[in-house]
Amino acid sequence: MAGQYQIIRLAADAPLPAGLFDQGGFVSLTRTADETSIVCAQDQSIEGQHCSPGWSGFVVEGPLDFGEIGILARLSTTLAKAGVSLFALSTFDTDYLFVRTAQAAKARAALAPFMD
Repeated sequence: MAGQYQIIRLAADAPLPAGLFDQGGFVSLTRTADETSIVCAQDQSIEGQHCSPGWSGFVVEGPLDFGEIGILARLSTTLAKAGVSLFALSTFDTDYLFVRTAQAAKARAALAPFMD
């Protein structure tokens, strides 16, 4: 998952940013009663209450069956043992792990046994 990403927090009732889905590529939008979170390319200009740039992404190849157990737990435990924190997202078919770009090489080395 090449590129740099940012994680943005908006108010729960904030309107969706114009053009959010126009550039293509990875965009994740989650809205709850408390907040709206967006993960998108770092070069996409979005004003938010809080913006955390400097993330790199890893894809857990899918599709994953909902009956599979422990995939995310194994990956997050592996990263934790390597001293790498993560921000995880899941879609219907797969999981995405985001780590600080400064820790991306360390994460890649830790996750090497899981990669093809």
